[in-house]
Amino acid sequence: QVQPVESGGGLMQPGGSLRLSCAASQGTFSNYVVGWFRQAPGKEREFVAAITRSGASTNYLDSVKGRFTISRDNAKNTVYLQMNSLKPEDTAVYYCAAKDAFRYSVWRREKDEYAYWGQGTQVTVSS
Repeated sequence: QVQPVESGGGLMQPGGSLRLSCAASQGTFSNYVVGWFRQAPGKEREFVAAITRSGASTNYLDSVKGRFTISRDNAKNTVYLQMNSLKPEDTAVYYCAAKDAFRYSVWRREKDEYAYWGQGTQVTVSS
């Protein structure tokens, strides 16, 4: 088992940058695909990005490609989401989640495959 804990959210102006972190407070991410999801008010939780165990492969929502970068530091047991060129439509609660890398592919985006979830961190993009 693993327990993700997110940090790094906040208020940012359009065009700005934020880096979210997801640390494993219990267990290790080494056997998991780790993903980021987000949920805006009144909307369903949506996939944002995911990364394989080694970090060699990543998967992104089309609307964040070229602006967001997911990475991981397995020595620090932490996954990051670097968010650049932020837009108001990026405003949401961002969640980190982990799924068994031996059962599920990084290319599938179904949130039901992710067994472990953090509590979320708020990102607000507004002038």
